[in-house]
Amino acid sequence: MSGWLLIIFLLLLGGLISTFGDLVGTKIGKARFSILKLRPKKTATLITILTGSLISASSLSLMILVNRQLRVGLFRLGDLQKKLQESRQLLIPLKEEREKLENKIDSKETELKQLERNIIALRSGQVVISSGQSLIISEISANRKVNLETQLAKIIQNANRLTQKIVIPEIKEPVSILLLRKNHIEELGKTIIKGGDWVINIKSVRNVLKGENYVYAFPEITENKVIVLKDEIISKILLTSKEKNINEVQNKINLLLASTLAETKRRGSLVNEIKLKSESVEKLRVFLNRYKEVDLELEAVSLRKSKTAQPVVVELKFNTIKS
Repeated sequence: MSGWLLIIFLLLLGGLISTFGDLVGTKIGKARFSILKLRPKKTATLITILTGSLISASSLSLMILVNRQLRVGLFRLGDLQKKLQESRQLLIPLKEEREKLENKIDSKETELKQLERNIIALRSGQVVISSGQSLIISEISANRKVNLETQLAKIIQNANRLTQKIVIPEIKEPVSILLLRKNHIEELGKTIIKGGDWVINIKSVRNVLKGENYVYAFPEITENKVIVLKDEIISKILLTSKEKNINEVQNKINLLLASTLAETKRRGSLVNEIKLKSESVEKLRVFLNRYKEVDLELEAVSLRKSKTAQPVVVELKFNTIKS
């Protein structure tokens, strides 16, 4: 039943019942009828009250009968409110999870856009600094004669200068292009002040395109320790008599240098290249031209003591293997 029909029906029903109640009250008043030993006038009043109650009861009964929402509201309102409260409590963690997922999606979309820009830049050759690339590697120690903050500021200034030359070489005047978090710099100071020798390696956070205004970076600190000693044999490799052409010998030397670099990296070196004394390679070639049917053990021997950030320089030595 529609709302308007229900209202009209209730008005008509109320009018009929009230008319009937008034008529009954009038009849009882004239007949001087008495209920429960009440005076006729009070009896008529009681009948009128009962009639009004009947109107309300019939109206409410009719509405409950035809309106499902009203029935639910009257008899199940408490349960519904309780369930609603429980549902709201359950929604709280879901909303938090949704916010986390939305933030994660936004972050991934940002990364994807950056990746797309990097791919485009890579194709056009415009990436000048790669993600994780070292911008400067510098030694530092807690020297009482030199203020620690001054040392750190100088290292950051040099890193900024070198970065500017790479990213915006056309601008000659100094520009603050390198961005480092303040708490990262403070953590460096806390570590260095404990004493000892250290190496600071400032790296780029992401790929940087030529002409960008800012380069985000983070510092890594490593103990500045001895990596190799002078005259130390860092790595070895076997060169058989069957591997004597130029390409095979060069491949063996390259493999020896790669093994040497891997070993120095394992010890904590920050260098990305092993420097080889060229004269020692020439000595090997002269020897191989004279003695072709011998097996050799090639050795990468350090020419000097090198620390964490210092270049590793080696010479090639070889020994014949007795069969």
